[in-house]
Amino acid sequence: MHSVAALTPAHFCYLAGVVAIIVTMIFRANVVVPAILATFAVAFAFSGKLLTGFQAIFMGSLTAAHELFNIFLVIALMTALLNGLRELGADVRMVQPFKRIMLNGHVAYFILALITYLISLFFWPTPAVPLVGAILIPAAVYAGLPPLGAAAAIAIAGQGMALSSDYVIKVAPGISAKAAGTDMLSVANMAFTLSLVVGAVSLALTWFFVVRGKVAAPSAANLVAWEALGERVAEAGQEEHQGSFAKAELARGTSGVGDPLPPMQPALSAEPGPSLSFSPDGAAALPLDAIAVAVDRHEMWSKVFAVATPLAFLAVVVVMMSPGMIGSGAIRGGDAAALIGGMAAVLMMLATLSHGRKGFLDRTAEHIIGGFVFAFKAMGAVLPIAGFFFVGDASTAGPILGVAAGAHVPSFLFELVQACSQSIPQSPLFVSFGVLLMGMITGIDGSGFAGLPLTGSLSGALAPMVHMPAATLAAIGQMGAVWTGGGTLVAWSSLIAVAGFARVPVLDAVRALFLPVVCGLVVATLVAVSIS
Repeated sequence: MHSVAALTPAHFCYLAGVVAIIVTMIFRANVVVPAILATFAVAFAFSGKLLTGFQAIFMGSLTAAHELFNIFLVIALMTALLNGLRELGADVRMVQPFKRIMLNGHVAYFILALITYLISLFFWPTPAVPLVGAILIPAAVYAGLPPLGAAAAIAIAGQGMALSSDYVIKVAPGISAKAAGTDMLSVANMAFTLSLVVGAVSLALTWFFVVRGKVAAPSAANLVAWEALGERVAEAGQEEHQGSFAKAELARGTSGVGDPLPPMQPALSAEPGPSLSFSPDGAAALPLDAIAVAVDRHEMWSKVFAVATPLAFLAVVVVMMSPGMIGSGAIRGGDAAALIGGMAAVLMMLATLSHGRKGFLDRTAEHIIGGFVFAFKAMGAVLPIAGFFFVGDASTAGPILGVAAGAHVPSFLFELVQACSQSIPQSPLFVSFGVLLMGMITGIDGSGFAGLPLTGSLSGALAPMVHMPAATLAAIGQMGAVWTGGGTLVAWSSLIAVAGFARVPVLDAVRALFLPVVCGLVVATLVAVSIS
């Protein structure tokens, strides 16, 4: 327990930094610069040394990178796996079978939500949107589902349920738990529960208000009418607001998901054969029967990995939930991330090898490099933001402020909350909704994850006052931030991409989602308070 400390100029600099970041988010601007300047101001005010202030800018991001690099690594390896599967066309094959069970618009609505949720849980919503949008939305519209209902189902299940819990990759709960100073698995479990509550309420209300009375009979005319709405906005994800979570970079990092495979380019052969194929310039290529064998082999491995990949990760989830099945102890935090990352790396190498032994080593390295590029584009802006909030936590502030080993390290945020404790109602319900509102405010800029260091830090500081687990408050804040900024409640988020694939105005999607999602968040917060 931290001792009560008198407030210093450094405390007020930290408070001013928090306010500046919140205001910047409200105006939908990037918060990296305010975070950097606030880190400098706090360190300078604390030490009285200009050099320490400059060093703190670097040490803040370095400390954040040290604490969060496991997250970057998991993202990189999962992205590399997706690139390997894309080579085989296995990513598309994973969703194609579900087109056959869309019997009517009502069934199609829930099938879209289920498949989007499963894909987004393992690969994040960004690649799920093109996959589901290009393959399943036309089938759902044919079955009679209104396009707005399709957009709502994808947004709720992917950008909402899957991303807000992030239960498999654990980026969001990792950031929240680190900022709150609590166990990551506890945050992940609570966030998973709350995400299902919000999702169930949102899906049910959206079906009742948006889908129920507008389902048409299955017909090709539905597709004709849908296509008449306008051309698909294929690059919508790259034109959206440049939030702190860099969603435009996310869209670029996964562009091409679900695109047709490029034509095979077999090596030239000098050997004569009974049936030769010719390239456009007239050069002889491989015999046609050899090409047919190569295509058959490609199709076979594509089918194998379309089945093996989800089964492998399903096995990982089962093992994480019941480690006793394999005689292992509890799999927590870094162990879970390591298991997921290791499985992704092995599957990626096998998929790359099955695509062709020639150039296997180079292509594997390219996939990993591409994964790291994507990871830093997606999460790089989080480092200086997290660095600032780590200044407010005694467990991480020492290296940033240049405090010598063994010396007292201040906990600015906790001490500020302590100083204001008399004016804060000692009510779990009040504090829980306050953290939820703070999370929703941080998500206004269209960034789902940038506000997590703030909501996590506030949860860690407020939890002892109301005798609630910090993990519960952090999960509530995570729900507010990600459901708002992740792509359900603001039009300048990745909801633009969902609306583009569904060919509906993005503001119509926001209006359709607002009441169901807000009701879901309120119900989930009440559930969290009641079970904590």
